[in-house]
Amino acid sequence: MADAHKYTVDTSHLDFDPDALWDKYAYERDKRIIKEGFGQYQDIKGDFSHFIDDHYVKAGFTREPIKDEVEVLIIGGGFGGLLTGAHLRDAGVEDIRVIDKAGDFGGTWYWNRYPGAQCDVEAYVYLPLLEEMDYIPKERYSHAPEILKHSINIAKKYNLYDKACFQTEVTEMRWDESIKRWVIKTDRNDEFKAQFVAMSNGLLTRPKLPGIKGIEKFQGHTFHTSRWDYDYTGGSSEGDLKKLTNKRVGIIGTGATAVQCIPHLGEAAQELYVFQRTPSSVDVRNNAPTSPEWVAKLEPGWHRKRMDNFEILLAGGQPKKKKDDKAANKNDDADVDDGWTDVHNSANQILKQRPKLTPEQKKEVRELSDMKKMEEIRRRTEDIVEDRETAEALKAYYWQFCKRPCFHDEYLQTYNLPNVTLVDTQGQGVDEITEKGVVVNGVEYELDCLIFATGFEVGSNYTSQSGYDVVGRDKLSLKDKWKNGLSTFHGLFSKNFPNCFFLGFTQTAVTQSVTHTLDEQAQHLTYVIKHMREHESETVEATQAAEDDWVSIIESHADVLETHFIKCTPGYYNNEGKSGNNNGFLAGQFGGGPQKFFKILKDWRNEGSLKGLELK
Repeated sequence: MADAHKYTVDTSHLDFDPDALWDKYAYERDKRIIKEGFGQYQDIKGDFSHFIDDHYVKAGFTREPIKDEVEVLIIGGGFGGLLTGAHLRDAGVEDIRVIDKAGDFGGTWYWNRYPGAQCDVEAYVYLPLLEEMDYIPKERYSHAPEILKHSINIAKKYNLYDKACFQTEVTEMRWDESIKRWVIKTDRNDEFKAQFVAMSNGLLTRPKLPGIKGIEKFQGHTFHTSRWDYDYTGGSSEGDLKKLTNKRVGIIGTGATAVQCIPHLGEAAQELYVFQRTPSSVDVRNNAPTSPEWVAKLEPGWHRKRMDNFEILLAGGQPKKKKDDKAANKNDDADVDDGWTDVHNSANQILKQRPKLTPEQKKEVRELSDMKKMEEIRRRTEDIVEDRETAEALKAYYWQFCKRPCFHDEYLQTYNLPNVTLVDTQGQGVDEITEKGVVVNGVEYELDCLIFATGFEVGSNYTSQSGYDVVGRDKLSLKDKWKNGLSTFHGLFSKNFPNCFFLGFTQTAVTQSVTHTLDEQAQHLTYVIKHMREHESETVEATQAAEDDWVSIIESHADVLETHFIKCTPGYYNNEGKSGNNNGFLAGQFGGGPQKFFKILKDWRNEGSLKGLELK
């Protein structure tokens, strides 16, 4: 990023002062930094265990313990597990078992059933395997029930219910060198042996609570948004929370989940208090039913092309167009034009007109385009929210992608309702929770119900998220190996952990559409397993040299991520604003962009020698 006050490109056409915005961004960021970092959150255990109870299954489920062996065991039934299972089935692998603590497939979309829940990346990009499933989403941004149904349909199509174990948590995973198998134990007293294990535990499954003083004292009703209590609120994911009509409700958090459920709470509750630490940027969503005319024009391969184009645009690139002039002069059907890509599209238009700019000036253009976009979002807030003080508090002063952008057409309007109050904590968070309610700046807000929209655990401590350790060759603990940082080859393989594949954000590409990375990872591990079957290999693991080289590549890009995100408002992207970023969401990730990462994997597969892996 360019330094403040040193722009070399012309800024006279702007209707805002970029220097003043730099100062405002820095001020708003600095006042939100809390010394505890991730330590500001409360572990969900002991008296807080009920916050992770599964409300979507009947209590008292039991079954007999299982002791057997499978070829591939997949931990996690979300999109990562589903994609892995689907690609393995296509490769001819039949002996697959999926384990998940949830009551069904779906992962994040099994848990997130709060009112208003829907994807914020357009469904034509986000939902996986659309062509394989011969399915077109009903709307541009699918709601949670449709996404969950799509997950279940994938599992049915690829026969993943066979041998699936739900409401089951892994408690132990060890490599047994004598039989060259992983031994996995669960809280159901199961003992599985598996030649291969694909760990798709997922990041957005274990909710977190704020470590607010007195959080255990509140005598009213409480729950986390990922475990929405419809018995208490009434209604469904579509809203109509009729049981809240005589309730004083408080919600802590104003991130993506809160933006979607707050309109329904405001519509139903007698009183709603929204406790805000940092506002989200909330742009227009413009959801709409899928156009039959658009669908009729789709050609084979459209889904993959649209996924690729979305990532190219977000990385500041320009997708290749069709060769004929008519198509080249307009957006291709595969192009995504929405709130995610708007700032990049605007910058690209400027850069097309000014091809002689230096690399530094190109960075300045993109930075100023971001500022312009955020100014538009802040002015939208002014236009919608009637109370000036509330509108000002709802304005997001940071770079657009410092926090996950939000898109909604009813959220800001909710603050015009007479029963809705924004309690802005000026970046400091709630002071205290009492038996009766929540205290901010010495004022106690009495509540009947307190809802936590405080997100999920997303730090880089892989084993703390999964809830168990992984013990590999020579009794090496994954927790010990990764205690000072991730160490993998291509993000999937780790030395001394043979036949174990790590899916998710483990030294891999960071994408706004997470399913794209998961799909690339699933294809990659399937290629390796298929190769092993064809060559009758029993074990595979990364060589030390390959792992060291990949870690070096990761570290070579680390400064790029660090330099950008450390200037951001505190959040899970940047270790709550702490320098070093060794435990943030982006810790140890590939900073060269998703398309470059996907090409690395594809070129490696095309080369065919499995260089960097040791097969026996």
